[in-house]
Amino acid sequence: MENFNRLNDLYFKKLLGDKKRKNLTLSFLNGILNKDDENCFTDITFLDKDNEPLTLDGKLSKLDIRADLNDGTQVDIEVQVCPFKLMAERSLYYWSKMYSEQLEKGAEYKKLKKAIAINLLAFDYLEDEQDWHNIYNLLNVKSHNKLTDHIEIHFLELPKFTLKDMRKIRASEAWIAYFSGKYSKEELEEIAMTTPAIKEAVEFEDTFLQDKIERRAYEQREKAIRDYYSYMNAFKEEGLQQGLQQGLYQQAVQTAKNMLKDRVDIELISKYTNLSIEEINKIKIE
Repeated sequence: MENFNRLNDLYFKKLLGDKKRKNLTLSFLNGILNKDDENCFTDITFLDKDNEPLTLDGKLSKLDIRADLNDGTQVDIEVQVCPFKLMAERSLYYWSKMYSEQLEKGAEYKKLKKAIAINLLAFDYLEDEQDWHNIYNLLNVKSHNKLTDHIEIHFLELPKFTLKDMRKIRASEAWIAYFSGKYSKEELEEIAMTTPAIKEAVEFEDTFLQDKIERRAYEQREKAIRDYYSYMNAFKEEGLQQGLQQGLYQQAVQTAKNMLKDRVDIELISKYTNLSIEEINKIKIE
């Protein structure tokens, strides 16, 4: 399917949020977190909150996959399609919930495990950063020493991603290339030679699109996002138009005031400002 959106919430969750394909999720996470064969995560348990997105106001453009990894590490994968200015604050909020929910009442702090938030963004967010992958920890502002490794927040900005050399591609780059939609099936096949999980993802994509029910749900979700953008653009244009009209009116009022001070005839003022005689008389009285 041309222009298939792999960040569509339904598709993304079926691809990386299903225990039947947890090997793909592990491949994605190990790649993004730069794990090698010796320290890679080997198992994952999904914490499915059964909260399928329903509306754009809150959930349609935001998807999360929560999971526990085999060493107890907590991970939250967020997909954000529509631009959102407070992404850092929201990510920190969801990270804090993920971290605090580990402890039951009266439990010891030593039971807390590392929590990782991964934000996959379909828009540019970090204006001062050039790289597509940026990682944030809790550091001393002077020495830059890390206070704890329990907090780790990743931002993956797809528009900033460009694949430099397919022959030397890393797993993280392979996955971002796949989700970016910038590369053809032929190029993805070449990428899959170094990252076999991509081949499996492409095969699942084909199966997904052949299922009429799944495809219909996908198309409905895409339509909702398009309608959202259309509504927001119309609202923005209307606001700009209103602002322009208001600005022109204020300018006309000021011009009328200046002309009244110079004792210009009211009918002439009306001609050059497009204000009514009644409006100009009101300005004169004020």
